[in-house]
Amino acid sequence: MGQLENMQIFIKVVETGGITKAAEQLNLAKSAVSKRLSEIEKQLSVKLINRTTRKSSLTEAGNAYYQKCKLILEEVDDLNCQISSVQQSLNGALKLAVPLSFGVVHLVKALELFAKQHPSLQMDLDFSDRYIDLVEEGFDLAIRIGTLADSSMHARAIAPISHILCASPEYLALNGSPSTPEQLKSHSLLRYSRMPLAGIELTDKDNKKFTVPMESHCIANNGDFLKAMAVSGHGIAFLPRFIVWRELANGTLESVMQNYQLAQMKAYAVYPQNRYLPKKVRMLIDFLSEHFGETPYWEK
Repeated sequence: MGQLENMQIFIKVVETGGITKAAEQLNLAKSAVSKRLSEIEKQLSVKLINRTTRKSSLTEAGNAYYQKCKLILEEVDDLNCQISSVQQSLNGALKLAVPLSFGVVHLVKALELFAKQHPSLQMDLDFSDRYIDLVEEGFDLAIRIGTLADSSMHARAIAPISHILCASPEYLALNGSPSTPEQLKSHSLLRYSRMPLAGIELTDKDNKKFTVPMESHCIANNGDFLKAMAVSGHGIAFLPRFIVWRELANGTLESVMQNYQLAQMKAYAVYPQNRYLPKKVRMLIDFLSEHFGETPYWEK
């Protein structure tokens, strides 16, 4: 068991880029991690990591050892889950980063069901729209929405995400409901701060694309705030359907420009590609994908 623990420590040192960060995430003294690493190298009679005051890098032998350690720990993880009852075998901690609005409204029910199936699993969640470095901050998994630009991450789509332009009936009665890109230009936009400044991209039935610049009446980094502003009649909101699906159903918001297609995105489960994937992470990803399905309830 000591050797497996040493492998886990070695992997953490590699993936976090150094002993100091690994010690913080493992809740161990820096000296203890350094000692374990030295013990591994002494036992193997080979240098695994070139360490300097500024950075660490794997030797050729270290890289080979790292790759094998990942495979071994994955096999051990799988074996433990197969021998135990699969539904009750998950334990330990699972650290997740999730978007605020999507997490609070749509992930809560899913994670509640997953937690009931695995009562020994401790989930540590960070609800935030900020960008999180998974390796640097020690996260096992993140849920992200949109286009993924970071090639150092593995990602699996768990749900489709469509966008919509919508406004309150009162706003549309006062200002008119736009039906063409030209009419849309004259309206005030309630815009998410990470939306491209060039404007809103629309595609018509003939697959002709339009980019519509609009004056932003309000810019915010939270979709729920923009939804509330739209309901109060402050402009046309450009938001994911998962934020406004209830308001569309009860009539407090109405969809506009329905003859045009807007941005189509996906929600992804994201994890570092150089990290061995524990069974608990794989099972959660599978669970979320099955829970939301090809057409989630907010898209119906």
